[in-house]
Amino acid sequence: MPSPAVHVPFDRYLDFAEMTAALQALAAAYPRLARLTQVATSFQGRAVWLMTITNPDTGADHDKPGFYIDAQIHAEEHATSATALYAIHHLLTRYGSDEEVTRLVDQQVFYILPRLNPDGAEFALKPPYHPWCGNGRVLPGQERTTGLTHQDIDGDGYITTMRVPDPKGEWKLHPTIPDLMVQREAGEEGGQYHRVYPEGTVIDWNGVEPHILPQQDGNMNRNFPINWSPREYGGGAYPFSEPEAMGQGRVILDNPNIAGMCAYHTHGGIILRASMMKYDRDMSPRDLALYRALGEVGTRITRYPTISTYEDFTPDKSKARHGSLKDWVYEEMGIICFSTELWDIETAAGVKKRGYYNLGPADADVQEKLYLWVKENVGDHGFRPWTRVQHPKLGEVEVGGFVYIWSYRNPPSSLLEEVCAKNVAFNLRHAAAAPRVRVDRVEVEALGADLFRVRAVVANHGYLPTNLSDVAVEKGVAVPVRAEISVAGGELLMNPASQTLGHLSGRNERRYEYSNWGQQWGAVAKPVEWLVRGGPGATVTVAAVSQKGGTHRETAALG
Repeated sequence: MPSPAVHVPFDRYLDFAEMTAALQALAAAYPRLARLTQVATSFQGRAVWLMTITNPDTGADHDKPGFYIDAQIHAEEHATSATALYAIHHLLTRYGSDEEVTRLVDQQVFYILPRLNPDGAEFALKPPYHPWCGNGRVLPGQERTTGLTHQDIDGDGYITTMRVPDPKGEWKLHPTIPDLMVQREAGEEGGQYHRVYPEGTVIDWNGVEPHILPQQDGNMNRNFPINWSPREYGGGAYPFSEPEAMGQGRVILDNPNIAGMCAYHTHGGIILRASMMKYDRDMSPRDLALYRALGEVGTRITRYPTISTYEDFTPDKSKARHGSLKDWVYEEMGIICFSTELWDIETAAGVKKRGYYNLGPADADVQEKLYLWVKENVGDHGFRPWTRVQHPKLGEVEVGGFVYIWSYRNPPSSLLEEVCAKNVAFNLRHAAAAPRVRVDRVEVEALGADLFRVRAVVANHGYLPTNLSDVAVEKGVAVPVRAEISVAGGELLMNPASQTLGHLSGRNERRYEYSNWGQQWGAVAKPVEWLVRGGPGATVTVAAVSQKGGTHRETAALG
């Protein structure tokens, strides 16, 4: 690995000041390739940073396909921010020595938001490591007027679990590892049982049982203008009501050249694809094939399965998620976007996955494997010993168990760089799949009397079509490819200087073998002609212009 000009550690998690310093150092070390800007200010005054990366010598930003990455929209998902920062570091430090990186930075532009939720991240990164995903509008507990609110009852710097002795309880101690709790079986009587609650205090105690309310603030991934609902947790007062989400939205809308996207989340070790609202059978078959083909690449590189968010990751199909980023950019703009759930403790611990959405408690065998793995690889930072505490409302309880953020939600620091590297490798392959429009050739035929026929061929050299998806065409947002001509030392006589060529297919459409059924492929290249007049030394420049596939020019002499 080449020695980078700026050292950024990927064996620990960085706070806001450290991340900002790393971004500023990278931008200063690579001023030709990197541009650091602030796109929003959080409620507590922290910057939401955007790093734009491209080689300006090969063209302006919007003359190239764009690829977008964001991270840590949820406060406790620290591995996501590290992975986005890794992408920035990888692109800058490997430019000029890594063929793939150099080619992509020359031909494309990257828009990377490494920490969308700086307030929430800062809160969740420091003790007592609150299991919370909100932003800084209202910090945890501030919105509570009743019920149980998270708090570090035993003062050990961690928020974990309380187990309360109760003959009505649903839980019992693990038969051989008393640190663990497993569910009481149906019809089981005669043992010692417990109720299990999040560690915290109880507001407005009724003397019977703590009331656990759903979180009321946060989840900005419900704050986007698609299928939005004010009743959805984190939906906000209206779409883009949160400044961080508004800044994120502006980046996407202000850069219509974005041809691919990835939003990092944790956890589960899965790549989530569209749709979030419908079954695969109701999607465009071509769009579904695109998602599956790109997902196959992601699965090969990361070993994460690629699954439908609606079919495989939505437990209750009557409650599709509202207001999410991935839905907004695909269903309204037709951009192929994945949400990668980084890190999977189950796979790391050797547990066979039974599904992709964690429903219900794990059985004794699963609990034991997870516990032993965490104790060996994370230690007390991932599992706290049980401590007897006199709770102010519940009496004597025990506090301890898994530290959700540092076991399930994020990998131990020793495994962080591995998680970063393989997921960034997939993102670069997705970026490389962008449409790439070129002027393949310009032919000049002399007709006499200083007249010339100019014939050009415009082609898409990319994997994706220039419209990206059927949804983009259906929504009327897919901008057709244009061919444009300018004449120096002469004049255009026939055919418009700018001609619309429609959309050009990508090679994805032709990845299947030719069939005797006579499959008709879409055109990946189209010719265009003009009649011009020019004297000695005159030239013509033909440009192929595509919103998603970039702009390319070729110049030819007349005569």
